[in-house]
Amino acid sequence: MAAETAQTLDRGLRILGLVAGSESRFTINEIAESLGISRTVAYRLIVTLEEHDLLHRDEQGRIGAGFGMMAFRNAYLPELKSRATPALTRLADASGTTAHLTIADGEDAVALVVVEPSRSDMHVAYRVGARHRLDAGAAGKAILLGRAAKDGVASTSGELQPGAAGLAAPVRGVPGLEASVGIVSLHDIDAKTVEPLVLAAAQAVAEALA
Repeated sequence: MAAETAQTLDRGLRILGLVAGSESRFTINEIAESLGISRTVAYRLIVTLEEHDLLHRDEQGRIGAGFGMMAFRNAYLPELKSRATPALTRLADASGTTAHLTIADGEDAVALVVVEPSRSDMHVAYRVGARHRLDAGAAGKAILLGRAAKDGVASTSGELQPGAAGLAAPVRGVPGLEASVGIVSLHDIDAKTVEPLVLAAAQAVAEALA
C-alpha cells in the first residue's frame, strides 16, 4: 500500500512539474503520454489536483496551472531570499555596486532580492519588484542566455536606463528556476574585474538553492 501511495504521489508531482515548467496547456492524452501512464490514471490524478486548485481546465478542456500553485511559490520565496542573500552581499561589497537576484515571470524579469554595498559613497537604489522585459537590461538578457545555452559559463552586459550600467550571469542548474545574478552601477563597469565576481556569485546562489 505504501509503495502504491508513493507512486501516486510521484505521478501527481510529475504532472505539476510538467504543467509548471511550460507556458502551454495540455490535454489529458498529452499528459498521460508524457508520464507513460493510462488516460484513466491521468484523469483521476488531474481531477484530484483540480479539486485542490493546483490545476485548471479551460473551456477547451486544456490543462494549465491553477491559482493554488501560487501558495507554494509564495511559501518558497522567503527561503529563496534567505539562501541567496549571503552571495549577493559578498558580490555587492566586493564590487561596490548594487547586487540583485532577478527571476523570470512570463516575458518579464523581476528583481526578487536586492543588496546594496555596505561601503559606498554612491550607488544605485534598485527596487525589489522592479520589472522589465527579458530582452531589456543585463538581468533579463542573462536569463535568456541561460535558456539558449544550457551548459557553460557566460555573462552579459546591458543598460536598462541611461546612466545605469549592468552586468549579469544566469543561475544554472536549479530545476524550475529561471534567474540571473547581476550588478547595476552608476559608473562604467570594468568587466575584467567584475565579471569573475558576478560569475562566482551566480554559481554560489545556484549551489545554495540546489
